[in-house]
Amino acid sequence: MHILVTGGTGYIGSHTCVALQQAGHSVVVADNLSNSKKETIDQIKKITGSRPGFYKIDCTRETAVDRVFSEHHFDGVIHFAGLKAVGESVEKPLKYYYNNTLSTMMLIDACRRYDVKRFVFSSSATVYGENRAPLVETMPLLPATNPYGETKAISERILSDCAAVNPGWSVALLRYFNPVGAHESALIGEAPSGIPNNLMPYVTKVARGKLKKLSIFGNDYPTADGTGVRDYVHVCDLAEGHVAALNKLTRGVHIYNLGTGRGTSVLELVRAFEEATGVKIKYQVAPRRQGDVAECYADASKAKKEMGWQAKRGLAEMCLSAWQFEKNYGQ
Repeated sequence: MHILVTGGTGYIGSHTCVALQQAGHSVVVADNLSNSKKETIDQIKKITGSRPGFYKIDCTRETAVDRVFSEHHFDGVIHFAGLKAVGESVEKPLKYYYNNTLSTMMLIDACRRYDVKRFVFSSSATVYGENRAPLVETMPLLPATNPYGETKAISERILSDCAAVNPGWSVALLRYFNPVGAHESALIGEAPSGIPNNLMPYVTKVARGKLKKLSIFGNDYPTADGTGVRDYVHVCDLAEGHVAALNKLTRGVHIYNLGTGRGTSVLELVRAFEEATGVKIKYQVAPRRQGDVAECYADASKAKKEMGWQAKRGLAEMCLSAWQFEKNYGQ
């Protein structure tokens, strides 16, 4: 298939482009490079032997999106493009609502006009709000604990409503948990601009000496060691989940959790990193972040049953691959 991947130079998007091309699909990337680099396209070519098409566009701009669709015949869209920092979304809600929901609407409208009937959406476990883990796709969505999560929930509703009036459409809403790690080549990985918002790149930068200490936000949660519990999933497993969704899509709207089904605390992940790499991580406890929940991990059985997908890589592999990418990327 010929697939448009928005946000394809980003962390999850770039790994998905690799997985798509290795599965025989052709890829066109649309990205405004606000939190990524165009050089990632070269890295994807090094890994796969094939260079994806590339457009530097903002997906909230109708004329820019229309140009991409008018120059290609796409079989499907995988939509990653969006702002994703939970803390920033609390501070700047309008920025998140505008960017994340408008880009989704622009792409849906282009799909409608150009008769593209497959749509895979990058959603998030944050849509579950304060539902109790393990989180199951059939749960009613409680109000998300931050505007970022609300933008994902709103986009899911928009896609579901549009699919209802376009009977030939096939939509996958992929609610994923906490992606970590990097490609085994160490050519692509998580490389945020500025201070990282996610845990693993912060850990690797402390390990490398680029940052002095890791801040652990809260140690008084009702968990085994007081730190937040998350479902950490290797980014390559996650990428393969998108390919599985694309290949298995049937008509209608399908919702899948992409996670391991296991919860790991922040301190457990730090210890796993130290054990895997032999590098000690200095940390300090900081106040809880607004919008964070105590526990968030998946029931991932539906994805296994319906798509034949399950996470295969463990914590050690997540930590080692992230560390190898950090060392490679920092040179």
